Amino acid sequence: MGDILATEADLLGMVKEYLKFEDFEETGHVFDKECKNKGKLVSKPQGSILRDSKTRVIQKDLISSFDDGDHKVFFELWTDNIPSEVKDTDPEAQSLEFYLHIHFTIYPLRRHPGRHDRAEFEERISHFKQYLETRGAALSQTTKFLPYYALPFVPNPTVHPSFKDLFQDSWIPQLKDKLEQFLSVTLRPSNTPRLLNLYVSFIAMQQLQLQLAESDRRIASYVRKFNKMQADYHNLIGITAELVDSLEATVSGKMISPEYLQSVCVRLFSSQMRQSVVQSTDFTRPGTASSMLRRFSVCTEVPMLPSLDYEKLKKDLFEGPDRLRSLLLQALRWRLTRSLPGEQRDTVLQAYISNDLLERYSTKQKTVLDLLRSKNEIVRQYMARLINAFASLAEGRVYLSQIPILLKLLTEALRKEENDSLTRENVLVALQKLSLRRSQQTAMIADDLIGWLVDELQDSDCLGDYALEYSAALLMNLCLRTKGKRKCAENAKHVLKVLTDLLGHENHEIRPYVNGALYSILCIPSVRQEAKEMSVEEILRCYSKEENPDLNRQIEFIIKQLNSEEGPESDDEEEEDDNDEDLMETDLDTEEVLQPQPRELSGESLLTTEYLGIMTNMAKVKRKSTPLPQPSVDEPLQRPVTPSSHRNVNAPRQKSEEGSLPPSRHNSRPPTRSGSCPSTADSLRHSIGGWMSFTNKCIYTFDSSKIETMSNCCGCLSDVCSRITHA
Repeated sequence: MGDILATEADLLGMVKEYLKFEDFEETGHVFDKECKNKGKLVSKPQGSILRDSKTRVIQKDLISSFDDGDHKVFFELWTDNIPSEVKDTDPEAQSLEFYLHIHFTIYPLRRHPGRHDRAEFEERISHFKQYLETRGAALSQTTKFLPYYALPFVPNPTVHPSFKDLFQDSWIPQLKDKLEQFLSVTLRPSNTPRLLNLYVSFIAMQQLQLQLAESDRRIASYVRKFNKMQADYHNLIGITAELVDSLEATVSGKMISPEYLQSVCVRLFSSQMRQSVVQSTDFTRPGTASSMLRRFSVCTEVPMLPSLDYEKLKKDLFEGPDRLRSLLLQALRWRLTRSLPGEQRDTVLQAYISNDLLERYSTKQKTVLDLLRSKNEIVRQYMARLINAFASLAEGRVYLSQIPILLKLLTEALRKEENDSLTRENVLVALQKLSLRRSQQTAMIADDLIGWLVDELQDSDCLGDYALEYSAALLMNLCLRTKGKRKCAENAKHVLKVLTDLLGHENHEIRPYVNGALYSILCIPSVRQEAKEMSVEEILRCYSKEENPDLNRQIEFIIKQLNSEEGPESDDEEEEDDNDEDLMETDLDTEEVLQPQPRELSGESLLTTEYLGIMTNMAKVKRKSTPLPQPSVDEPLQRPVTPSSHRNVNAPRQKSEEGSLPPSRHNSRPPTRSGSCPSTADSLRHSIGGWMSFTNKCIYTFDSSKIETMSNCCGCLSDVCSRITHA
């Protein structure tokens, strides 16, 4: 009974604390009065008292370890209690941490100036070196800290003139004052009421539980697949060894009996087919086993996704609350990005287009695309993500290019959104993909997007690697047009300065686009003249000294263009550049800021529960892609590309040791691009290829100890084993 009363008093205390926090004075008075009339105990809020007490203990321990020179205890407390966003981003915190490391390093020298413990000092110097090479490395560019990077290499800092301030009597008290002020501000307890904290924590816990359940489901699925794959692998190895023995026997003149071949094939296919079917199949008939293996290597037919009620969808996108809009935009994007490439994805896209999801043919004053102007940041972001997904597919780009208002909305968003916003990033990437189409290039050039891009790239340090790469690629695509070159010629000095500066950028992924832009605009005589006055050739030759043959050859082409006398060729009569390539990247669904609440419909379940339609899927035969001629790797790019398609073209040319995945966009770049590396399925098909081609003769694999002795006796055996070992 006592526990119940204590809990009740605690709950009532939290309610009172919350009412006070929200300034519900009258409600608070009524609440107090009713609790008193009913004889209910209301506990006083203990949260702030406990937090204050804990904070004081932490501050006291930090100051005490500072005074005692105990660097291990101090930095353990510092790491555990100072928020990472303060330690990693606040310049004052970083400066204070630097001086604290100096304090603990020289502490033995100050404590016993004449007879310090050399071993202890060396240990502290070692810790200081480690700090300078890790967290302290960022401050090496700051002038006031630079002299202290020599501290570990000075035999006796106490007599060195550069460090005399560290040994003044006033230095430690001043540093201690700064530390106390910093701790009093940083460790200030939050005034958030416990009731609100409980609610926020509960919501966070529910989200984690949902993620955990989804992770558990995926793990269980992956474990089942792995176990089956492992069992199949062991089965194949066993059958392989027997087949090698049998093949060796045939070289000696011994025949393989039909019964033996039948039993081997039954074992081979037992895990893939029903036992009754396997037992009734005559594998001794020539070609049976090989045709079945080929059948298993072909992907199974994928089901089509259910039809949707697009009129209801568009109505709710236009009139619904912001959260529903965001969930619908997310679900529609997921249906496109998570569908299987091929017929399933093509059908989804054609359904979107044939039902005019983005209201290309609408006569209304405002359409779904006006969600790019929504006051809600998530709605704007998810609208931009959906457009980016459309632009990733060739048919989607055709559809988008037929919407007159789209480019205006995208460029407006590009100029208004914050530099680091995901909305701006998706808009930029969508524009870059749309720039594969000549009609869109023309409109972008007319809207002076080139000038905006050059100004953005001038301050490249403010751009993440992902935005930098797509900005450079977009600029190059626009510079390939005659109108784009002339636009650059209007401010040639500025454009040349920005492009040559970008050649020295640490992100080498942008080099092909910078080179392509330079090569294109240098066909204009006035730009060439400006480049010569700026000594661009000398700048280029500085970069050609790097150990990069491809880059050096590209630079030679640019220098040749710079010194040529030819005028620009008009491109007005050229055909549409877009080569119908799909550019769906694997990271279009990363960094999801919208998470469903418990029991809230989202994704495909939202679409199929609330928006089922009848016969709205319009399958259409996809046009075959006509690949455009690609320049050699040592020539500057001369046709519009996107970063993902450029990687697809160049991936086979890279050496295996250079073929690692590009870094994550969470580290400023996407985790993978389409075509960055072969899929597991492709690798498996490659391995199976060796099996299938041989099954016309006999199902076979190798035993390495026996191949060596048989390779001269059986050309077939040697050939197949070679292919399997390489697979």
